[in-house]
Amino acid sequence: MVRKAKRRPRATFIRAWRKYRHLTQEQLADRVGLTQATIARLERGDIAYTQPVLEAIADALSCEPADLIMRDPSDPSGIWSIWDQIAPEARQQATKVLEAFKKTGS
Repeated sequence: MVRKAKRRPRATFIRAWRKYRHLTQEQLADRVGLTQATIARLERGDIAYTQPVLEAIADALSCEPADLIMRDPSDPSGIWSIWDQIAPEARQQATKVLEAFKKTGS
């Protein structure tokens, strides 16, 4: 009999986003209707998230669900940190500049 290795859930940035938004585990749990223990287990990767839970946590943390699995908000050198500092009305212009840079390389 071959035993299947137990897979650990995929790592997330839930803890980093929670801290970035200055929330405790209890506060986040209250916002999404989970227990503090469940938030702690999600943050440690002891349990896997579901899409609805990921969406609820993202909503509570004012970010996108994809941010919780791909983006560390505490990384000051990341492009997203710069993007967050651009005024929403200037983002279209910033996108055009980046598209031009992509085409020309300069």
